[in-house]
This record gives sequence, C-alpha cells and structure tokens, in this order.
Amino acid sequence: MKSIDRLNEKYALIKLTDAVPLPEMLPGQFVEIRIDNTSETFLRRPISINFVDKEANELWLLVAVVGDGTRHMAALNAGDKLNCVLPLGNGFTMPQAKEEKILLVGGGVGVAPLLYMGAEMKRMGVEPTFLLGARKASDLLLMDEFKRYGRVFVTTEDGSEGEKGFVTNHSVLNEQFDRISTCGPKPMMVAVVKYAAKAGVDCEASLENMMACGVGACLCCVEKTTEGHLCVCKEGPVFNIKKLLWHL
Repeated sequence: MKSIDRLNEKYALIKLTDAVPLPEMLPGQFVEIRIDNTSETFLRRPISINFVDKEANELWLLVAVVGDGTRHMAALNAGDKLNCVLPLGNGFTMPQAKEEKILLVGGGVGVAPLLYMGAEMKRMGVEPTFLLGARKASDLLLMDEFKRYGRVFVTTEDGSEGEKGFVTNHSVLNEQFDRISTCGPKPMMVAVVKYAAKAGVDCEASLENMMACGVGACLCCVEKTTEGHLCVCKEGPVFNIKKLLWHL
C-alpha cells in the first residue's frame, strides 16, 4: 500500500502500487480483496477500481467503511500489503466517437468507477458530464479530481451544495445525451434507469450485488435478467438496462 487517506468518517482512499507494472484495467471493473489478520471476515470484499495512474503505477480504491472488512482495510497503513485479485468483471462501454455526449451518474461510493471512466474518456478526446448525488455537501467525494476531466454537476438532498434533491431532478437532464452510465445505491439507479427508458437514452448500470468470489463460482451475486440468471461478478457488474428486469 502506497498511501491511505481518510476522506471523512465514512470513506477512505487507498492507493496501491507494486514492484511490477499493474495489468491493464477497464473502467467499471473491480478488485476482490482478502481481509487478513481477522477471524471475523472470511470472504473477499469487492471494491470498484476508482482510478489507475499508469505513470505512477498506482491503483486507487475508494472504500466505504461500513462493516468489519472495510474497517480493517481503513485501519491499514502505508507499507502494508493487500492481497488482491484483479481486474475482474466487465467494464462500461466507452465512446465510439468524439462527438458522443455521455452522462456519468453516481451516488455515494458508486461515484468510484466513474472517475476512471471520465479520465479515460478525456484521454480519448471526449469530455464527460458528471452528475453526482449525495445527502449533504460533506458526502461529496473527490470533487477536485472529477473537475479535472469534465463538467461536474451536483445534487444534495439537503441543498447544501449544488441543486437540492435527487440526481434525476437536476436541470442538466434537460440536455440531450447519447448514453448514460450509472453506479450507486439501487434506488438511485432504478430512478436513473426509469428516466433513461422514458427519454429513450441508452443506459448502462453497474450493479453492487454481494460478490464473494468474483469469478462466478459462489453464485451469491446472481441477478435475474432477460438472459436468465447471470452472475454479476462475471457477466457484469456493468449491464445494459435492456437486460435487467427491474420494474420500469
């Protein structure tokens, strides 16, 4: 571990490096982390790839501290080692042309994979539009980083920053977009999916089902889709919403 930064009481940013070059990773893929030195946590924890700094050979992981596993991760120090399996899953669909207008919608720790996607879009010559939601201003994460790569719009439920309300109420949705990519709490993603379906905009959602193995063996992350029951860790975590059976 190169460094760890507690962004606030809920979130930590972990930066990892290795003696060898990191493998190629795609926006939307994830890492499975083994939690060592504890008798309480047996299963690996899935963490989205937040950012990859290829020049510094760094992998960033944005961790929500919500349980025993993530508490142990957040208590680690620079120099400690993390046992990681990576990269896993399938990523978001990247732009096919520089003229594409793509909206990246995130909430909570679900903003994590959108930073790397936005950075890769910028590298391709496509400016992303970020729409990030939180309960209050102090819950907004890595805002300076997002602003490096595209336009950033914000909603907070209490109105402490940006427009008050939920992401699906933001005025930026009056613009026309070619595609929406979203990740965050399921109620938020369902609302985004409903908006996209009504507006006739192609949309992908990154699911946050519990994933213990990351390779489709344990079957605990199965999602019912138009193609039957699929393992989110192996067939996803990113799905086109046309495959999902969420009630629209």
